[in-house]
Amino acid sequence: MAKNASKCVRYYENADGPVIGTVSRTVIEKDGLYFKDLDGSGKFQDYDDWRLLPEERARAYVKVLTTEEKIAQLFISDWRMGKYLSQFPEHEPKLDGSGTLDEAEFTGRTIFGEQHLPGTTVLLKEWFARHLILRANPTPEDLTDWLNQLQAVAEECRHFVPVQVASNSRNESGELVFGMNDAGGVFASWPGTLGIAAAVKGDSMELADEFAGCVRRQWNAVGLRKGYMYMADVVSDPRWQRTYGTFGEDPELIAEMFRHIIPGIQGSREGVTAEGVAMTVKHFPGGGARENGFDPHYKMGQWNVYPTRDSLERYHLPPFQAAVDCRASSIMPYYAKPSGRKSSSQKDLEGKDMTMEPYGFAYNKPFMEDLLRRQMGFQGYINSDTGIVHNMCWGVEMLDEAERIGFAVNHGGVDLISGLFDNQYGRQAYERAYNDHYEKHPVPAGFSKEELVLTEEALDRAVSRTLTEMFALGMFENPYRDPGQAANVIADPKDREKAMEAHRKSVVLLKNDGTLPLTKEKLEGKKVYAECFCKDEEAADRASASLREQLQGQVCLTQDWREADYAILFLNPSSGEYFNATPGYLELDLCDGKEVPDVDEDGRPTQRTHRETTLAGAGRIREISRAVRGRGGKVIASLNVTLAWQVGNAEPFCDAFLCGFDTCQAAVLDVIFGRFAPTGRLPLTFPRGDEVLKVDAHGVCVSPNDVPGYDKDRYLPDSLKDENGKAYAYRDTAGSYYELDFGLRFREESFERK
Repeated sequence: MAKNASKCVRYYENADGPVIGTVSRTVIEKDGLYFKDLDGSGKFQDYDDWRLLPEERARAYVKVLTTEEKIAQLFISDWRMGKYLSQFPEHEPKLDGSGTLDEAEFTGRTIFGEQHLPGTTVLLKEWFARHLILRANPTPEDLTDWLNQLQAVAEECRHFVPVQVASNSRNESGELVFGMNDAGGVFASWPGTLGIAAAVKGDSMELADEFAGCVRRQWNAVGLRKGYMYMADVVSDPRWQRTYGTFGEDPELIAEMFRHIIPGIQGSREGVTAEGVAMTVKHFPGGGARENGFDPHYKMGQWNVYPTRDSLERYHLPPFQAAVDCRASSIMPYYAKPSGRKSSSQKDLEGKDMTMEPYGFAYNKPFMEDLLRRQMGFQGYINSDTGIVHNMCWGVEMLDEAERIGFAVNHGGVDLISGLFDNQYGRQAYERAYNDHYEKHPVPAGFSKEELVLTEEALDRAVSRTLTEMFALGMFENPYRDPGQAANVIADPKDREKAMEAHRKSVVLLKNDGTLPLTKEKLEGKKVYAECFCKDEEAADRASASLREQLQGQVCLTQDWREADYAILFLNPSSGEYFNATPGYLELDLCDGKEVPDVDEDGRPTQRTHRETTLAGAGRIREISRAVRGRGGKVIASLNVTLAWQVGNAEPFCDAFLCGFDTCQAAVLDVIFGRFAPTGRLPLTFPRGDEVLKVDAHGVCVSPNDVPGYDKDRYLPDSLKDENGKAYAYRDTAGSYYELDFGLRFREESFERK
């Protein structure tokens, strides 16, 4: 397809049915209606009939596809846009005639493995890949053109199956991180998901409805129909790197959020619609139950631990049950495997002891088939996390790649495997079901042949489930979108205004002695010093320059805090790396060069130490405070919360203390200057200090890893509790506990709490 597909689409209007959009596919007229010829036969077939249920069409169509076409549809992997190659800057693209598709061959390596790949047309027509992951951050027009071009190439195949492109979320602000939030700033940018939770807690669920509607409209407008979003994980160990992508630690709130955002994004409570966007909810059965924060992207974090009796059912499953009840199209299991040895008794939903097979959840039949499908009632498809066949194959390292694929599909019930285009291994797994491979090679100990091979029945089951989603989305009828219209939808000022309002509502006022709001009267004749602190000093310098530019004309700025009457400080700490373990536990203290213990390969503290910095120059906060307060001035600080920080090195030196959650500076300034009265509430609890996160010589944390912060006091020793019976939450110098749901409001004489 050399021409620009966006300019070649022909549309056929059905009076009481869907619009048929095609570039090259035959359209069949029957009963006065239009249908697309899916199998290329020129004859009307049941699966062509959009009047039938999506699952009926999928079950019928899967029987027509070849084995190679079906095996190809088991896999989803990253794919590149010809004009946007930031992920692989060394690659030289070769654009097709439309200027959109990259037709160059490519050898690349990510943490998920290395693979030699063809150009896009070969990938779609010869490999029959139909599931791609987009990590680029293009303009709306370029994105729509690219997606349209993919569909036009797919139409040229004998059997038409649309190309389903998935993406991580694109509608929240924050640092762009590969594999988490790959793109941002093009679609309407809301605060981070923690900020959305903070805003909802202080306002209403109407905000969640508005957010979901914005996501659905914008994604559907460009033709992006599947999102790896959102995280239903409950934060129960604050040292988990992925905290910032969650809605916090409150299972009830998270469950209610999903009751709103799933219908809002997918289009209905009964599942996806032709105007909706399919959601893949992450990461079953809850990624928050980390062993002292270690993440399963690396070996040290391979276990999910449940040291507290019944914590799985009490804290971690309710949000996923809400997702299932709202017919989430897909659910993604986490890489980790459950540890029976490190866990207390956990019950399934029938009151029976939960079987803790030591396999990653994508391979784990008791969790995926028995718990999620049979007991919880999940009817969609299972999309594995990225890399389970190669690098993050916890518990099945003894199997070869083909066996891992067979075991995931047959034993774990996985329908779509994320990582690489492993067609050749999938073919091996299929052939082993019918050849004499295991007569010549031993079956790995502890497994059976039936568990490790890919049968026709299992293959048809998996592919029919993903086809059902595309039929329900109307992608077989019309996968095309108009680039100009997409740009207009993305630019809609109403969505931008609602997003900005959410930013303001996400700000949580934690402490205020009357300093805020900074009215014109308070600022009259006063000098203001402004500075940003980050983990990286260069980033801090850039952020400080931007902050001072925003303040120009609003206040009388000074470059010297020693002469300031007010200091406005923005604190943007950072800790650890997403894909790599730190030498010790993830540091939550706001610190610069803090000496902390290393851990051994089993995650236990050692006598060796290293130094950690989460906020460069953190000691200067005290210095600035001493100077400003010494001359009768006031210090205001705003903390960006991506993790549940320990704030003892900042809060005592501030007269007003706020926090945001990848909240834009302008929104925080609106609160500081009284243009918006704060309403946000904390979606998680800030830990008091190292003493409540201490890990003993056996690797056991004093506060259980599987219990959210708001409930940890139930399990902490009395020796750590204060006169109010509280131990875990940070208590500030005004006597307030920075715990779930806390937040102040502006009042002249006293401060109202929720």
